Amino acid sequence: MAEPAQTPEPDATASPPTDAQRDPHATVAPRVETVRVRRAPKYAVFLIAGAGLGLLVALILTFASDGTADTSPNTGMIYSQGQVFGFLALICITAGLVVGAVTALILDRVLARRTREVTVDRETIHVED
Repeated sequence: MAEPAQTPEPDATASPPTDAQRDPHATVAPRVETVRVRRAPKYAVFLIAGAGLGLLVALILTFASDGTADTSPNTGMIYSQGQVFGFLALICITAGLVVGAVTALILDRVLARRTREVTVDRETIHVED
């Protein structure tokens, strides 16, 4: 019986060839730079959390108050709980968005003080045709 041909396994520690090693006309310009690194909050997460908190507050205020059974002194109408929730949701979600944005801005200012400087090695490859 013939044995199957064995292929050598690739070396896991060997790095793949770069573009400059593949192309003899490429020139590599290495440069060491100092850059500042800092953490920054994701504003969208804070805005969504603020809107969610505002919606929760509107829901709590809707069911905590018993103002839907009486006639409104300003308009002379009786509003259902759904309408009261809608009005409160408009106000509370907007306020929640503002609170979330202000929280993100304050956190961004606090984290801006904790910047670090690191050195990076930057390589630019120029390929000449």
